[in-house]
Parts: sequence; structure tokens; C-alpha cells
Amino acid sequence: MQRHRQVVDVITLGCSKNLVDSERLLRQLEDAGCAAVHDPERVGRGDIVVVNTCGFIGDAKEESVNEILKWAQKRSRGEISQLIVMGCLSERYRSQLIEEIPEVDRWYGKTDWIALASDLAKARPAVAPYDRVITTPRHHAYLKIAEGCNRFCAFCAIPLITGRFRSRAIEEIVSEVKMLVGRGVKEFNVIAQDLSSYGMDLYGESRLAELIDNIADIDGVEWIRLHYAYPADFPMDVLDVMARRDNVCKYIDIALQHIADPVLSNMRRHIDAKRTRELLAEIRRRVPDIHIRTTLMTGFPGEGEAEFEQLLDFVREQRFERMGAFAYSEEEDTYGAKTFSDDIPQDVKQERLDRLMSLQEEISQEIQESKVGSIMRVIIDREDQEYYIGRTQFDSPEVDPEVLIKKTEDANMKRGEFYEVKITAAMPFELMAEIV
Repeated sequence: MQRHRQVVDVITLGCSKNLVDSERLLRQLEDAGCAAVHDPERVGRGDIVVVNTCGFIGDAKEESVNEILKWAQKRSRGEISQLIVMGCLSERYRSQLIEEIPEVDRWYGKTDWIALASDLAKARPAVAPYDRVITTPRHHAYLKIAEGCNRFCAFCAIPLITGRFRSRAIEEIVSEVKMLVGRGVKEFNVIAQDLSSYGMDLYGESRLAELIDNIADIDGVEWIRLHYAYPADFPMDVLDVMARRDNVCKYIDIALQHIADPVLSNMRRHIDAKRTRELLAEIRRRVPDIHIRTTLMTGFPGEGEAEFEQLLDFVREQRFERMGAFAYSEEEDTYGAKTFSDDIPQDVKQERLDRLMSLQEEISQEIQESKVGSIMRVIIDREDQEYYIGRTQFDSPEVDPEVLIKKTEDANMKRGEFYEVKITAAMPFELMAEIV
């Protein structure tokens, strides 16, 4: 008689770094003999539910707690046999959560996926710790090259959750990329909390440029895109690799947070307005056609109307191709929470955020319109009834604009393949195109 295989549903909340952790867990579970599922339409059909939580800011924590409570009710009713929680929220608040949500059977930290799989299957998986089940479309994957952060910005709880910055060895990352290329991955979105620090702990110096060069050498790697660089100590030599290598996307994600010196100082960002502008100018000088993505914050202590106006002027001046923003949320035990009074009303923070994003929408529309008539290379992610939907090298999955190509009798585009298209129309966050 065949033994029933436990079905484990894995739910991922938060960022792409969390998604990589879930993908590693899925592979460990599979190797240990469990049937692991990461499909939102099927979640809840299994025996066991694992919630991989986020604990970055207030909204994310609230979402994680609500998700746990939803499944805790199902656990109480016997609809699932076990509820397990892992990730950033349980890494930081495990002792409090154990008391408040007793329906949870087991709690694990952020990087305990091997222990979790071993405990469930009562056998230690044999696959490499970095082996993964890709849950994104199979042609692209996130590549996490480090964990943790040493920066201790005043507003950020990440170092309190993940600990000190820890680089992965170049050889291990290259091995992972080769493995994923063998499974059909063509596009690699390189991620870390702080790309600028890559290699400092292992090698005593930045090795990001060397790492990216090595990845670019691997046959089958079509696109490499860089996410979450830190402006202080930015590794300028990676720009030379970007300019020289055709498969390194002309794209950098670098969170700047603000431009007013009093706010940057309060944030403990280790950089001022003058050096920020010099850095951006040098990035654009070395890679003239680069698209810069940044993240900005409104409402941090010390931001008066004058400082906010400086931020608006900075966005007008720099004309970022890609930009996100959020309102400050005080996080307990951070330097900011201990040092400053969170005295800017929430409605003021939100009003500033709305003004900032409204300005960016105008800029984005103008930048998008400048591409009309040009020929661009796209990769196809999916299709609907009317359009093939793809992205250019300047567009990271889920956060950046997409390219919509109208379906015609002549067009037969396949997911995961590259095509040349002509841009025919532009909206702030989408481009329309036709196949060349």
C-alpha cells in the first residue's frame, strides 16, 4: 500500500528575497519526500501550510499577522493538520507570537528552511542548500548573493532581523547560475539588501564587478539586472562591466531615500546631497543609456516643507526612469525610533507621497513617450486574449513597466523568448508595440 505523501502549501509574503527562501524550502521539501506547492489557486488543499512572513514595515507586519490568523482559524477547525510560520516576522517577534497565536504548530526563523524540511520529513534533505524550485516564469529568476546588512540606517529594521551582512562565495553563486541556466533560466535579477557591500566580509574588498563579469561569461545568461545598491561606497567598477557586457542590463536599482542634508543625516545614510548628485552624474557618464530605479521616503523626522520641496526639485532635476516611494513608518528598536519623535502627521506624510508620485508619473510619461518609434528587444512573460506581454532590459519583473504587443495573425510569440519590437505608443507605466 502506497504511503500518503504530505502536501505542503507554501505562502510567501514580502520581497523577492523572501521568495528565494521559499523556493529553497520547496526544493528541500521535495527532496525530503513531501509534495510542495507554491500556487495561490491551490493553497489550502494540502495537509500543512507554511507562511513565510515579512516584517519590514508596519503594513507588511500587519499583512503577515492577518495571514497567520486566517490559517490559525482553519487549523482550529481541523481544515489543515499543521500550521508553520517562518521568515522575518517570526525571526524578530517569535516569543511574542508564540503566546498570541498558539494555533501555530512550529515557528522558524528567516533562514531555517533546511531545519523546517528536516523536521517535517524526519530526514535531512541531500540537495545543495541553494538548490531551488523556480516559482517565477521559468525564464527568469531572482539571484540572492548575500544576506543581512551592516548599514543600520535610522529607519530600517532589516539589520535587526537578518543580522550582519554575509556574502555568498563567488564560486557557489556561479554554480547556482549554471544549474538554473540548465533548467531554462535566461534572465537573472541579482538581489541583496546591499549590493555595494558584496565581498567585503569574505574578500576584504568589493567583488561585485568580478561576480557580475563571471556570471556574464556563462553561456545561456541573456540578461543580468542589479537590485538594491547602496549609494555610499558604491562600487564604480561594476559600471565598467555594465558598459562592456551586452548581457548586463543597463539598469541599476539604488535606493536614495532623500536629498535634503538634514534628513539624510537623521537617516544615517552615510552620504550627503553633493556626493549623491556626483554619484548619479558619474553613473550616467559611464553608462549613458542607463535606467536608474530609486526609492524615496516622505515624512522622516526632520523633513519640513523646505526639505520636501528640495526632494521634489531633486526628482525634477534627475528625471529618474523608475521610482518608487513610501511614507515613513516608525519601527521599534531602530535608531530613528529611539532618537526622534515621529511628529509628522500621517496625512501630511501621505499628501507628500501623493505629490511626489504624481510628479514622477508626469516624468515617467515623458520618458516613455521618448521611446515611441524605437526598436527594442523584449522578453515575453505571458499573454492574454489581446496581447503578448513582455519587458525590455530596462524593466524588472513586477515593479517596472511592461510592453504590450497586439496579437495578429502574423505574430506567434512564445513565452520566455526574445523578440525585436517597435514601440508605437506610451503610457506612464506601459508601452505599446508591434513585432518587427
